[in-house]
Amino acid sequence: MRKTAVVTGASSGIGAATARRLAAEGFHVVLAARRRDRLDALAKEIAENVPGAGRAAAVTLDVTSQESVDALAAAVDECHVLVNNAGGAIGLEPVAEADPADWARMYDVNVLGLLRVTKALLPKLIASGDGHVVNITSLAAHQPYEGGAGYNAAKSAAYAVNEVMRLELVAEPVRVTEIAPGLVKTEEFSLVRFRGDAERAKQPYEGVPEPLVAEDVADCVAWVVTRPSHVNIDRIDVQPRVQATAHKVHRV
Repeated sequence: MRKTAVVTGASSGIGAATARRLAAEGFHVVLAARRRDRLDALAKEIAENVPGAGRAAAVTLDVTSQESVDALAAAVDECHVLVNNAGGAIGLEPVAEADPADWARMYDVNVLGLLRVTKALLPKLIASGDGHVVNITSLAAHQPYEGGAGYNAAKSAAYAVNEVMRLELVAEPVRVTEIAPGLVKTEEFSLVRFRGDAERAKQPYEGVPEPLVAEDVADCVAWVVTRPSHVNIDRIDVQPRVQATAHKVHRV
């Protein structure tokens, strides 16, 4: 029996790479994000280019909308794996200059979005008899850095939710894993953070010989969800070799 995996934020970056990888591992994949055109293109790509892949279905999802999340849950007949990947950072201002609206947006997407989707799909994860929730956080959840307070706070909250879920679901057939990436070069994360400023978006990666790419994180997701069902990988911190902490990166 093929298992079904739901991936949020699947229209680009880590989410899209994870969807491709889980399809290659034989999962039926539900691609969930706001940009339906991208999801449809990815579903077509998976169907045509991933040998042995299961179905790839696209569902429009805004994790900040309960109505949208409810529609996702109604569209999914069963769920064995949920990858909470939707999220993101806005700005790099110090606390003294921070816009509360940016912080509220980050909390809504990174924390409340995780809550809405997990709560909606948890009954199906439990009913599967072998469920797995994978929460994509960030090293920012564990390593504060200047200018990162809003994102640090949101991802720290996501980490706390992950830890509480492990406690609350210990008697259920559901595993819970956190994957906390460091410096990952994707096409959009930094661009969104710097509000479309392409030149500033390049700066975090300047001089970094080999940052992580989305496929590196997808590889971690695939590994944890394909362990034997009695094995729970609590957390993976993954960063490029040239990164020692969130704020110490070797550049050339």
